Amino acid sequence: MCLMADADDVRRLALALPHVAEIDSEGFDFRVGNKGFVWSYPDRDPSGKRVIRTDVAVLYVGDEAEKQALLLGEPDKFFTTPAYDGLPYVMLRLPAVDAERLAELVADAWDMRAPDDLK
Repeated sequence: MCLMADADDVRRLALALPHVAEIDSEGFDFRVGNKGFVWSYPDRDPSGKRVIRTDVAVLYVGDEAEKQALLLGEPDKFFTTPAYDGLPYVMLRLPAVDAERLAELVADAWDMRAPDDLK
């Protein structure tokens, strides 16, 4: 199994889905029906300056139960921060997954965010 997914894989997979728009950003930011489903992680450096991390994707996961299942089941791949407490998003370390798993996660995020009339 070849690991090491990257931002190019995110872009290729997201843009292959129907009705996806890429928002201009320092990293990547994809929406469907004007709702974000995967984007680059906006981290902070030690000085507090915002730094866009393209090696980490923020994924919409639908609800807290799914979020916790991912965080607890695969802590080497997924994490969260206090800024995302109570929100249905997880951060994914792209180098920790292969393109096949990334495709599944991106498609699931798209499916949960896409309005029914766009599916």
